[in-house]
Amino acid sequence: MSAREGGWSIMTGIMDSILTKAAAARKTITLPEGEDCRVALAAAELSKRGLARPILVGDGARISRAAADCGADISGVTIEDPAISPDRERYMQTFYELRKHKGVTPDQARDIMGNPMYFGVMMVNEGKADGQVSGAAHSTADTVRPALQILKTAPGVLIVSSCFVIIVPDCQYGENGLFIYADSGLVIDPTAEQLAEIAITSANTLRTLFGVEPRVAMLSFSTKGSAKHNMVDKVARATEIAKSRAPGLALDGELQADAALVDWIAERKAPGSPVAGKANVLIFPDLQTGNIACKLTQRLAKAQAFGPILQGLRKPVNDLSRGCDVNDIVNVAAITAVQAAQ
Repeated sequence: MSAREGGWSIMTGIMDSILTKAAAARKTITLPEGEDCRVALAAAELSKRGLARPILVGDGARISRAAADCGADISGVTIEDPAISPDRERYMQTFYELRKHKGVTPDQARDIMGNPMYFGVMMVNEGKADGQVSGAAHSTADTVRPALQILKTAPGVLIVSSCFVIIVPDCQYGENGLFIYADSGLVIDPTAEQLAEIAITSANTLRTLFGVEPRVAMLSFSTKGSAKHNMVDKVARATEIAKSRAPGLALDGELQADAALVDWIAERKAPGSPVAGKANVLIFPDLQTGNIACKLTQRLAKAQAFGPILQGLRKPVNDLSRGCDVNDIVNVAAITAVQAAQ
């Protein structure tokens, strides 16, 4: 077996643990982009493999035509058409009550509930489904907005953020190449308090999905005061806040990326750190650095990147890249199912 084959074998093994958990949980996941061939094929695969109970939300006739055109066997998949659903009026009333303080009228609420992205999230809210996956044909904003308006944050959580599950082949760092990168998809310029929250929720994501104990590095261009700047101060302050809020969590900062990952560099730059040289959760100071790092790792290290995985919502809703393939959708749906099970 070549090194490359060995790397991809590790990737497959890591995701196999998620697929096994998803199959055991057998959660119901809404997919509101069923007119997209990739989504229809993913729904068929999820149903066939018993990874979830997918519900394709949208115009039933169009979804059926799209599935037929791409050869997706959705005979065992539920289709929920908002236009004819007996739940639409009830969902409209719920949404109106949630948003009337923002000026939403009953007629506007009724129209909004005709949108599959909103209707699917309302199904999650009302217990008809356990989570939603979208973004194959919509922007991140279109995916996140219904979740924020309807589901809101989980109790005790200050902010909804996102992370990517990163799996790097042939990698000795992190958890044998497994990492959480956050925030790489949602919060543009977090405050120190928000950055601390992102660190804690990202640690929980790694533990929930993979059963791995997190070791969290708060990243900067400085290690332990080696540089002075207000951007460094924000990361140092976030580290203090996170440590006070989660005293049992292995977390340290501020750390440069090499000090976070490489043991011999850690010994020189951050001796005695419980995290330096072995971090598996990387917390970036802002969205620019997080997103750039994610894209570079994916392309230069030939890594798999799953996400953005949303964190902090009361129930799970997850985003897809518009460049996703069927396998990506299946994997993110499985991740969503595991989140729902927890």
